[in-house]
Amino acid sequence: MHAYHLETLGRVDGIVRRESTRPEPGPREILVRVRAVSLNKRDMLILKGTYPLKAVPDVIPVSDGAGEVVAVGGEVTRFAVGDRVAGTYFPNWLDGRITPALFDQPGATLNGMLTEYAVLDQDGAVRLPGHLTWEEAACLPCAGVTAWHSLTGGEPLAPGQTVLTLGTGALSLFAVQFAKMLGAEVIATTSSAAKADRLKALGADHVVNYAENPEWGSAVRELTGGRGADLVVETNGPDTIEQSMRATALYGQIVLLITGNPRRPGIEISHAAYAASLATIRRVFVGSRAHFESLLSFLDDTPKPPGALALHRARPVIDRVFAFDEVHEAFRYYETGVAFGKVVIRVA
Repeated sequence: MHAYHLETLGRVDGIVRRESTRPEPGPREILVRVRAVSLNKRDMLILKGTYPLKAVPDVIPVSDGAGEVVAVGGEVTRFAVGDRVAGTYFPNWLDGRITPALFDQPGATLNGMLTEYAVLDQDGAVRLPGHLTWEEAACLPCAGVTAWHSLTGGEPLAPGQTVLTLGTGALSLFAVQFAKMLGAEVIATTSSAAKADRLKALGADHVVNYAENPEWGSAVRELTGGRGADLVVETNGPDTIEQSMRATALYGQIVLLITGNPRRPGIEISHAAYAASLATIRRVFVGSRAHFESLLSFLDDTPKPPGALALHRARPVIDRVFAFDEVHEAFRYYETGVAFGKVVIRVA
């Protein structure tokens, strides 16, 4: 079989393709023929050596992938040969709250999915609904689960409430789709008129151009009759938290996904914005297997809350698909930041 290994940090060419013997699953493991993987920001951070979890030497990169089970260990009870599965971002975090003992991640401290065959513990995988292609399914473990956890992991989001999403990153696109499926009114931000049209096509009710309106928090309040957004999926952190706070309803929720960047290493909120709010700020970092399974159940079930958009067969937005021998091109394209949706590598 062929697999890619991270031999040298700091450059895309440091990811090297090698041939090795196909692995065999242990007693509680499954062997997955990987069909597709997708890239996330964390894969670039691991490559550059700036991710909080340092990559083990020679690790197989990439956390997100999907494929079919081709062999199972003798004690496996959750899967059978032929099942369509995806790996989880935290293979040891099954449910409840995460603890430091559960931090291991594929593509960092564990071998990842950028390989023709991957061995997964049976507890670190989920069964996929039949309506998703391999490429679509490979988009879910990180961005999809994070968006779902953001919307459903705190105070319940009631149909008719307002959700605010920021920008057009893959996670934000998932949040637009899922929030609409949950019956929410969705406001999204972007700086591009063309992207505004695409956001509306995904289900956004309103789009605010933050380049034309730097005080976009006030624009969100105007669109909600002065009330503000009930839930903000805050994907930019230091650069946008001030306006997010100003856009949030009195008892709203801000789901904070990023806490720093090279320009602003910390979160700062003015006294004027914070003192006028009773909003809850909640940190989310992807989710457990239970969160993933909840999302898949929702995507695969027909009944939806009253007023929800009929998108139960919603599909992940894919910007571009690369071949298995185009891994370097895929990483470089992802790094440009121009993608609208996920960047996928087809393994088969």
